[in-house]
Amino acid sequence: MTTSPTRPISVIDLFAGCGGLTQGFHELRVGGIEQQRFRTVGAVEWDVAAASTYAANFADEAGGVDHIFTGEEGNIEHWEPSLLDGVQVDVILGGPPCQGFSGLNKQKDDDPRNQLWRHYMRVVHEFSPMVFVMENVEPFRRKPEFQQLQEATRPGGELEDYHLEVLVLNAADYGVPQARKRTIVMATRRDLIGLHPQRIPLKHPVATHRKPVKNESPALVKGESLVDMWVPVSTVFERTDYRAPNTELPERTCQPLNETLPGIFSTTELHIGRNPTKHSLARYEAIPPEGNRHNLPEHLSTPSWIRHRTGTADVMGRLRWNDPSVTIRTEFFKPEKGRYLHPFAHRPITHYEAALIQGFPPDFKWCGSKVQIARQIGNAVPVGLARAIAGQVYTYLSATGQVRQADLGRSA
Repeated sequence: MTTSPTRPISVIDLFAGCGGLTQGFHELRVGGIEQQRFRTVGAVEWDVAAASTYAANFADEAGGVDHIFTGEEGNIEHWEPSLLDGVQVDVILGGPPCQGFSGLNKQKDDDPRNQLWRHYMRVVHEFSPMVFVMENVEPFRRKPEFQQLQEATRPGGELEDYHLEVLVLNAADYGVPQARKRTIVMATRRDLIGLHPQRIPLKHPVATHRKPVKNESPALVKGESLVDMWVPVSTVFERTDYRAPNTELPERTCQPLNETLPGIFSTTELHIGRNPTKHSLARYEAIPPEGNRHNLPEHLSTPSWIRHRTGTADVMGRLRWNDPSVTIRTEFFKPEKGRYLHPFAHRPITHYEAALIQGFPPDFKWCGSKVQIARQIGNAVPVGLARAIAGQVYTYLSATGQVRQADLGRSA
């Protein structure tokens, strides 16, 4: 069904977190027209702090906080699509929790979180969107759950009306200053494939950036397109104070979803650091640019680090000025967890810097404690990657006649 000529493409976000996917879809602009192409009509996220951040940024557009489901009501295992009765859903987004699939969690096959993707599929079956997009960690495509997902789209399966395209994308290939690989599932309702001029399903976006080769010019001419080099993390640190002026968030509270939390804070207010011990500070000072734990003298190291001189080279590592960041995880403020030291300042990266690396704008609104906000940042889909996916979805729906040029500007 072609969307109404007066409305954007409607989207719901499942396992929404703080809204990295949604933010990317909102940021898409086509043909120089400032009008937004996608509109959020609902979101489901059980974590109240993350849902509050989502609500602070997107609830007004979604029709109010009544369309942001959290807590027990936002438990996807019990959530009923009927709660959005009368709302047309064109696109479903979402990243089911990945902890059970993550290599950092030893890929526990019996982790109950591995089965939450089934509830994502249940919602897809109820709404029958034109497209759905699922993201997860890279190992997901090698797990039994992914095989079950593929089986559901075969004749007679619950999702037989959909065709799947699956690929691992690196956020750095889309202009994000972070090397973060994710499995992205792009699904097309089969009736749309016949409407496409080339009779093809929705495909993944083509990379716009690539890893540079030593002694190569800043850009490579490839046919008639210009493929840029990966964006280095220096583009973030050039915008932030090398000092972390505060250790605590401002004292204020908010209630976007009727639960009192610290906030609301803008991204720029998240430039907060730790209060390191003298021992930790001495460690930071001993690590040179691009260095790591292997650069520590014995009196600043640990018996375990001394015994294991190979592997875990990112522990206590400094981010490399001329390269994208490593994957921003939920404990990026702990350099003992990975390469999270500032490229040259003697401190870990701040919440502000991590949020910018993830692509969140300076005026994005955040709710929660320092730890809760860090978890939201680390769990988010990089906004630049989400925006690239949004562009691909929009182009496909336009090509299949689901979005007319008159809908959102003749330049589309």
